[in-house]
Amino acid sequence: MAEGLARKFFGDRVLIASAGSMPTVVNPYAIEVLEYLGIDISSQYSKSIGTIDLDGLDLVITLCAEEVCPILPIKVKKWHWPLPDPAGEGDHKTQFLRFFSTAVEINRRLLEAMLEILPPDYTALER
Repeated sequence: MAEGLARKFFGDRVLIASAGSMPTVVNPYAIEVLEYLGIDISSQYSKSIGTIDLDGLDLVITLCAEEVCPILPIKVKKWHWPLPDPAGEGDHKTQFLRFFSTAVEINRRLLEAMLEILPPDYTALER
């Protein structure tokens, strides 16, 4: 979800990559929630941290909370946003709401991050 939300914000102005320490599949609720928000992540797939060129990164954002966070031996700016994994038990409504809540929180943090990383004279309307 974070990759899809970040791509929506930054478009092709920023290279966005996501990976996990134990990748599986993109959760269908993640796809459904972002589709509800107008973002198509149906072509995204789960990737391992080993597939990312760590030397070329400017910023790493980790979202892990209960699960294992990757240890990155690189000297790069790191932000840690420990968010609980929304995957779990429950009916469709319960799971959809957990994923929706997580997407809203990631979205909020991305907005805050944009304020921190964009130059002071940045005007979105000029882009």
